[in-house]
Amino acid sequence: QVQLVESGGGLVQAGGSLRVSCAASGSTFSINAMVWYRQAPGKERELVAAISSGASPYYADSVKGRFTISRDNAKNTLSLQMNSLKPEDTAMYYCAAYSAYDPKIRYWGQGTQVTVSS
Repeated sequence: QVQLVESGGGLVQAGGSLRVSCAASGSTFSINAMVWYRQAPGKERELVAAISSGASPYYADSVKGRFTISRDNAKNTLSLQMNSLKPEDTAMYYCAAYSAYDPKIRYWGQGTQVTVSS
């Protein structure tokens, strides 16, 4: 079992920066890849960024060059540094962790709201 808690969301003006974090607890040794998703009202959930051991980070084209995903295994935390924010980045941001033993097993956090005003 893995529990995930996101934090760091808030309101920021366009062009500003924000850092959201995800704290993992429980059976953290079983975690393989960790992923940030986001979902805006009336829109489908989309993958924002992902990171796993032995692989380069993945970024959606819409955030590439602006967002940076990082993982601190010692502290069991996942972070997403968001720079040059745009109003279209407004969404609920969710942290997800994939099982190292079964990639179909995915744990979710409760989400943190990011709102970018123009």
